[in-house]
Amino acid sequence: MAAPGFSWTQIVRLGLVQTALGAVVVLITSTINRVMVVELALPALVPGLLLGLHYGVQCLRPRWGYGSDRHGRRTPWIVGGMAALCLGGFGTACATALAASHLAAGLALAVLAFLTVGMGAGAAGTSLLVLLSSGVAEARRGAAATIVWVMMIAGFAVTAPLAGHFLDPFSGARLMAVSGTVSVLAFAVACLAVAGVERRGVAPAAAVQKAPFGHVLARVLAEPEARRFTLFIFVSMLAYSAQELILEPYAGLAFAMTPGATTKLSGLQHGGVLLGMLGVAAVTAGIGGPVLGSLRLWTVAGCLGSGLSLLAIAAAASAGPGFPLRGAVFALGVANGVYAVAAIGTMMGLAGAGDPAERGTRMGVWGAAQGVAFGAGGFLGTLCVDLARLVVDEPARAYAAVFTAEAVLFGLSAVIALRLAAPSAASAPRRENALAGVARLSLGSGFEAR
Repeated sequence: MAAPGFSWTQIVRLGLVQTALGAVVVLITSTINRVMVVELALPALVPGLLLGLHYGVQCLRPRWGYGSDRHGRRTPWIVGGMAALCLGGFGTACATALAASHLAAGLALAVLAFLTVGMGAGAAGTSLLVLLSSGVAEARRGAAATIVWVMMIAGFAVTAPLAGHFLDPFSGARLMAVSGTVSVLAFAVACLAVAGVERRGVAPAAAVQKAPFGHVLARVLAEPEARRFTLFIFVSMLAYSAQELILEPYAGLAFAMTPGATTKLSGLQHGGVLLGMLGVAAVTAGIGGPVLGSLRLWTVAGCLGSGLSLLAIAAAASAGPGFPLRGAVFALGVANGVYAVAAIGTMMGLAGAGDPAERGTRMGVWGAAQGVAFGAGGFLGTLCVDLARLVVDEPARAYAAVFTAEAVLFGLSAVIALRLAAPSAASAPRRENALAGVARLSLGSGFEAR
């Protein structure tokens, strides 16, 4: 029996899971990070290494995806992953409060808590996005990707100021109370959001052959298209994330911008990202067609646009104060948004084109590539700037060299994206296997921002 597919309401409900996930994560990446460095006077390396654990655990995403493949349903993995994430999020607050009086015990608990956060986010996020795309029609993929991404950002935007309000006057007990409240509410929202959605929107999965994880992973990695897309995700996300930690320092050095001005510049970039996402969603879902509806085309355009914008930002180091830096940064944001949404939509189709018994594993491979690249990008971007400053007299030119390298990575990503098969074409040979008796699921896959 064919599944009816997800309605817009059901897509928004699944997006609420991302909102809940973002609400927990933002406290860890911003509030906990700041408290460790400022209130506890710990070296910035400490929260950096702890966040590195979170990204490092993303390597386990293929295993979580494989587990949901074997189980046949994604909802239990989403709920279980959110439970681990929320417990780990509360654990980071407890560890931070404990570190104020017992540093060694607090840091030991923090290691355990950050590992739990990484595993929970990986299990929930991977299965959520597989479930989402399992019921999303091809014409809606771009819009669905935008909805999920924007709702995750909404989780950041709503939680951060509210948590900040209730954290004053600061104390360890207040930090635990705020974190615990956010975790409980996030878990409740996630459970209510997924309740019944999979049962009504996705056709029931037949029993699948339970091959060992190593065999399934080897089969996925043996597929040329899967390997090519894994490479695309890694290279493009490396370029995407490397700019995050160096753009504001560059604006301060090259254009003498104040901290407030560089913060506004970052906000301008994020506004461009949102505009790019909404633009692709509107065009692909509203107009469509073989050209404007092609997510591969928009993926390539987003990569090329990002590369050209980075080259323009790099040129600002030589052009001087008269260069329209704000315009270049806004253009970078728009291109980043186009790339991100188109890549998510493309991933949805490509994952659904494979063996139904391997979709979670395949999504996990791509999620692992994204997580590792994102974690490595920020570190390598700052490291390359420091190395370049050893051989370049002007600091601004050192930043410009790194921006240029990122532009090259985006150009390489565009070349790889051009070689990706269209999802409909990639699915053709797999349909023959399905008719021969391979268990069928609806289209399944997705992508996660962070």
